Amino acid sequence: MSRWHNDLMSTATEDSLTPQEAEAFRAKVRDFLSKNASGNMRDGNSVGVGREFQLKLAEAGLAGLTYAKEYGGAGLSRAHERIYREEYGKFPDMTFEYVISHGMCLPVLNQFGTEEQKRTFMPDNISGRTIWCQMFSEPGAGSDVASLQTKAELDGDEWVINGQKVWTTLAHVSDYGVVIARTNPDAPKHAGISMFILDMKAKGVEIRPIHQIDGGKHFNEIFLTDVRIPKSWLLGELNNGWNQATAMLMFERVAIGTGSSSGVTHTLADGLIEVAKKNGKISDPVVRQELMRIYSEETAKSLVAMRTRAEMKAGRVPGPGGSLGKLHGSRISWMSRPLISRLVGPDTDAWEAEGSRGEAWARRLLNSFQSGIAGGTDEIQKNIIGDRVLGLPREPMVDKDMPFKDLKVGTQR
Repeated sequence: MSRWHNDLMSTATEDSLTPQEAEAFRAKVRDFLSKNASGNMRDGNSVGVGREFQLKLAEAGLAGLTYAKEYGGAGLSRAHERIYREEYGKFPDMTFEYVISHGMCLPVLNQFGTEEQKRTFMPDNISGRTIWCQMFSEPGAGSDVASLQTKAELDGDEWVINGQKVWTTLAHVSDYGVVIARTNPDAPKHAGISMFILDMKAKGVEIRPIHQIDGGKHFNEIFLTDVRIPKSWLLGELNNGWNQATAMLMFERVAIGTGSSSGVTHTLADGLIEVAKKNGKISDPVVRQELMRIYSEETAKSLVAMRTRAEMKAGRVPGPGGSLGKLHGSRISWMSRPLISRLVGPDTDAWEAEGSRGEAWARRLLNSFQSGIAGGTDEIQKNIIGDRVLGLPREPMVDKDMPFKDLKVGTQR
């Protein structure tokens, strides 16, 4: 069995519960959520509210369910996690801002981290005391991340990192980040990359929020100038960062593509159906057809997510299922735009008060445009699905074996 399989299997105990044990745990989860999953984001402070919720979750022994106790987890089984997801799906999502911190950085720390790194960083990550971001994309390395130019050079007992990252979600509120940088420019572009842990408050880290179309500041560009980190903060193997980054991207697409809850959900369709009922458009056959299309797509996305989780439960490597789920999510977003405008009407263009229904739907509509880009473009997901699901020929790579320093990429042009 591969190391990945072993790591996936080692984070949980045997996946078996008696009916009495399952019901007792379900009752505990339901009681906790009914008291704490209010859905109140308090003036848009979703990160702070999510942290408060996660801290309470950890105190109740319900955070990091399948992670080992020595790393801050609950040391429970995947059966416990499945029950939690089923119940959580009935309540407002309180920790959606932690999808990168918990869905990507945490499993990568668990899989590739040293014993010291796990004991140092995982407990605070799991409890929400710290929030993490992922730093992959650069101005000249988006879809082709392997062309990145950020470099890390060893100087005694420290790594010195210089470069620039962009489109980094929540960097401005993050405590730590996982960054990939070039450590061997003489190797081909995929071979000379390493992964590191970065303190986002370290000297030389400059974070500039990017102003978004909806008025928010969710993404950032980051400038790294002679940033020093301990030698021990190399995450995983030196110059094996591309394989580790690929693993992290798989976790990312699983996290985005499967969501926080379990079972079949169709939250967007349910919300739009409620709007259509209130404004008297539910009897319009065209509206009903569009609602049914979104309902069907959300159902299909849920079924793909359930299959992906079942594969992970069996110890398999997270594969193209995450890309299928993410592509479904993007499709649902663009399908919903004209229907939101049609059902909500002028309220999506102008609303009377903050927090109104019109503002909420307007933000959802505007934010939907990022779904086809964030976490990998639709085109990238289609390439992955074509290659790994359908078995189609891969696109030719003329620069596969060339030393990175000889490539005409970014500022090397």
